[in-house]
Amino acid sequence: MSGSWNDFNDAKQNTNIIPKGTLAKVRLTIRPGGFDDPAQGWTGGYATRGTTGSVYLSGEFTVLEGPYARRKIFTLIGLYSPKGPDWANMGRSLIRGMLNSARGISDKDLSAQAQSARRISSFADLDGLEFVAKIDVGTDTNGDEKNEVRAAVTPDHKEYAAIMGAAGTVAPPQPQTFAPQSSMPQPGVRPSWAQ
Repeated sequence: MSGSWNDFNDAKQNTNIIPKGTLAKVRLTIRPGGFDDPAQGWTGGYATRGTTGSVYLSGEFTVLEGPYARRKIFTLIGLYSPKGPDWANMGRSLIRGMLNSARGISDKDLSAQAQSARRISSFADLDGLEFVAKIDVGTDTNGDEKNEVRAAVTPDHKEYAAIMGAAGTVAPPQPQTFAPQSSMPQPGVRPSWAQ
């Protein structure tokens, strides 16, 4: 039962906000900004240059599953700010987390395979990336609440596997080589050496 037409005390605040700390599988779509700087490796028109001279990726994160499926979260991924390195470092940290999450790598994994999985050849490698995001709440330019993606959840997190599901396998699975069936001990059959 909703309140009377002239009493708005029980009207809900912005119910579009996904609660802070929610974990969800998302797909990143980069909205191209048309700004390239080949010296920085920024090609393909993915980056956007803002009016202040900052450069970023305009990220659209679509929730893929769960109660918030199909919801979109818009977050800028910092690449450069004339004010200093903090914004770019935050952006780099987020991208590292996204790659770890998408490719099923622990952040602590320093193996050659893990290091290779954290490299991209271009921003195109990030476009369409699916990973587990930790959803945050920030404010937009008007001071209103809005959801943001500031962190990705890696396999170290206990809920990662359940949220990522079958897609949480690393890169293309290597073809399995199965030993011939005869060498496998059959259940209930004692191997010849044990008879």
